[in-house]
Amino acid sequence: MDMNEIKEIFFQECEEQLAELESGLLKMNDGDRDPETVNAVFRAVHSIKGGAGAFGLDDLVAFAHVFETTLDCVRSNKLEPNQDVLKVMLKSADVLADLTNVARDGGSVDESRSRGLVRELEALANGEMPSPSASVEAPAPKAVAKAAPAPTPKPTDDSGFQPVPFSFDDFGGEGDAGGMPAYEVIFKPRYELYSKGNDATLLLRDLSRLGEMTIYCNTDDLPGLEELDPEGAYFFWNVTIKTDKGEDAIRTVFEFAEWDCELTVKPVEEARAEATSNDELPMVPVPFDLSILDEAGAIEEVSGSDARAEETAAAIAAAETASNVTQIVAARVEKKESAAAAAAAASAAAQNNAAGAGQTIRVDLDRVDRLINLVGELVINQAMLSQSVIENDTTGTSSINMGLEELQQLTREIQDSVMAIRAQPVKPVFQRMSRIVREIADMTGKSIRLITEGENTEVDKTVIDKLAEPLTHMIRNAVDHGIETPEKRAAAGKNTEGTVRLTAKHRSGRILIELADDGAGINREKVRQKAIDNDLIPADSNLSDEEIDNLIFLPGFSTADKISDISGRGVGMDVVKRSIQALGGRINITSKPGHGSVFTMSLPLTLAVLDGMVVTVAGQTLVVPLTAIVETLQPEAAAIHSFGANHRLISIRNSFCPLVDVGRILNFRATQANPVEGVALLVESEGGGQRALMVDAIQGQRQVVIKSLEANYTHVPGIAAATILGDGRVALILDVDAVVGASRGQSLKAEMSLAAVG
Repeated sequence: MDMNEIKEIFFQECEEQLAELESGLLKMNDGDRDPETVNAVFRAVHSIKGGAGAFGLDDLVAFAHVFETTLDCVRSNKLEPNQDVLKVMLKSADVLADLTNVARDGGSVDESRSRGLVRELEALANGEMPSPSASVEAPAPKAVAKAAPAPTPKPTDDSGFQPVPFSFDDFGGEGDAGGMPAYEVIFKPRYELYSKGNDATLLLRDLSRLGEMTIYCNTDDLPGLEELDPEGAYFFWNVTIKTDKGEDAIRTVFEFAEWDCELTVKPVEEARAEATSNDELPMVPVPFDLSILDEAGAIEEVSGSDARAEETAAAIAAAETASNVTQIVAARVEKKESAAAAAAAASAAAQNNAAGAGQTIRVDLDRVDRLINLVGELVINQAMLSQSVIENDTTGTSSINMGLEELQQLTREIQDSVMAIRAQPVKPVFQRMSRIVREIADMTGKSIRLITEGENTEVDKTVIDKLAEPLTHMIRNAVDHGIETPEKRAAAGKNTEGTVRLTAKHRSGRILIELADDGAGINREKVRQKAIDNDLIPADSNLSDEEIDNLIFLPGFSTADKISDISGRGVGMDVVKRSIQALGGRINITSKPGHGSVFTMSLPLTLAVLDGMVVTVAGQTLVVPLTAIVETLQPEAAAIHSFGANHRLISIRNSFCPLVDVGRILNFRATQANPVEGVALLVESEGGGQRALMVDAIQGQRQVVIKSLEANYTHVPGIAAATILGDGRVALILDVDAVVGASRGQSLKAEMSLAAVG
């Protein structure tokens, strides 16, 4: 594993930590004061800081340090996390994400914003509450964080490390002649410290940079080599350090490992007084020389005249090297990067160990895609084989038929298992919307709360990847156009804080995503007039409320009075519609003036396969998605009723349902067929209610592999995609929503029907 791979693992973990950070802050913003929530937020920032330090990402480390310090004040109950405080922290989480992205992909961040937030975080840590008039744009010193002042640089050797001065006086030396304070540090690692990729040697090296120190390694618990566990923790260190940085600076060195070690830090005088009062005998440990790691990361020497020094060196090489340094040697890092590589490679080793425990593994998405494509071809070939056997074996009871049935079941299980690998929760996309709401709310001077539900609803990763853009436009539209200003909301008797609700749920084999706001709703008169002014519709158009609402999806349409950074150029909602249709989905609007609007997106769970009913219409073979079918029935003459000149109804259990001739809608035939001679499929579409689709015959139910028509041929109105049947013929997959829309008088045009799936 080279440095680039290790670094990529770090950034992948950063994404998880940033998601945990934002999730925790949003919980706190909603009133959650559980200490575990606060600790989780703190650990997220702390982990990012620790990993960034290993790679020398100074800007990220500096900002994370200030952020972490403020969070520590919350954790220790020195700072009350009220709404104003959390507003600053949520903005800081956004900047931390920006700095992470810049470190990974290059580019730059808004320095004035980050400097302003650094000042606000420092003020909070000092007990100063944020001022409503505080501006994050004011100039500030270039430094991002006020970390503890670094000691005067010491000469370095050719490996780039600073030599550490040692003395072998009795343990617990006094402060120096200048009166510099001396502290006793007892550092005892646990097994977990090494299993998580930390390195005691690196921690002690960091400690040495605070001042002059003396180290003794206690080896009382060291077994013989034949009983040695390479991953065990047998040593602990007694350190005397002379520093003017204070006790907090010492503890900061170990905070990344504080849960995996026993740590005691006391002034030397206090430690001696306790030892005297307890009549403790003086310790005679083996003196440990914190030697310089060479380019391979191995320990060069353990000095001291004790008879066990040689054995200690071997033990250290076995215990430290086996669990951590071996990974460092394998990395073959350059001398100038050896410190960063040591920590990073150790972290990678811990990651690999965790993966080996059978929890999770990281797999390149291209490999999963190839596996899905191969399984799709397997499904097609299995269908072809079944069709061939059926045509040549009339008994239907042969062993070949039985084997084919088992093959079909196994193929289906493989298909479901492979698709489950790609299924991911929509939570990452929903969390990204939180930041957009905050930013647009700040730009517009509005107070808005985003509520998310169903974040763990799973959907194919391909769908998730393409959801971000339409959701972003919809969120911006809801915040800018939907939610009123606090003054207008107060005048209307509403809460001055607006609410945007984003939900996801499964229904009938599809995923429904709803974006609802409690704003003013769609001003239909304004929308209609804007469309007329922009020559999008004739002035004498007689449109229904639903048709007026859908005008906002027309290219170039905008109700903004002036162009701003947020809206006004007529680009946004048309992109939403095209994106949703490209996913094989549909979007509907319901709006109530004065009470808000609801945008509902219906999307397929996967873009690879679907269960369908294979039917025949005017000599053509079609596949109707099974999720849209409620039931099938054979119409009787007495149940058919004419309505107007060209419409017919079918009576189903004392209710009437419109009868739609699929062949006529798709222009497969010029005249309507006789319903009694065909089969009716009762379907339910998004926004169109129930309809009975009339087809000539049903061939059977099958799982089919979706093939894109748009990518391989061109878009066909009323057709969502295509598939290959068992006999090798191409069958078209019906766009049920488009056909139902056409039956209601809507034009069967490209923009009204689903684009190709996949």
